[in-house]
Amino acid sequence: MIVTTTPSVEGRKIIEYKGIVFGEVISGVDFVKDIAAGFRNFFGGRSASYEGELIEARQSAIAEMVSRAQGMGANAIVGVDVDYEVLGQAGNMLMVTASGTAVVIQ
Repeated sequence: MIVTTTPSVEGRKIIEYKGIVFGEVISGVDFVKDIAAGFRNFFGGRSASYEGELIEARQSAIAEMVSRAQGMGANAIVGVDVDYEVLGQAGNMLMVTASGTAVVIQ
């Protein structure tokens, strides 16, 4: 499965548009990671625990989008966009959404 942010795949022709596909993940950050990130925020530096959570959520959202596109009979997704949002009363939930257009290419 080819997944790209561009509207087409260079050297390949889109022969069928299957529709818009999405992959969504809502991930909570646990108490220990939240405390560790709080120390990083106070003293400075990168938060490896938050970065890892973000990477995992993004990969899961893209994988879910790919799975849905395959279910539609697509062999590529073009125009992919990944969005992030913080949710929850305490801001400790992360929502990652991947979207694009499922297509069949030659």
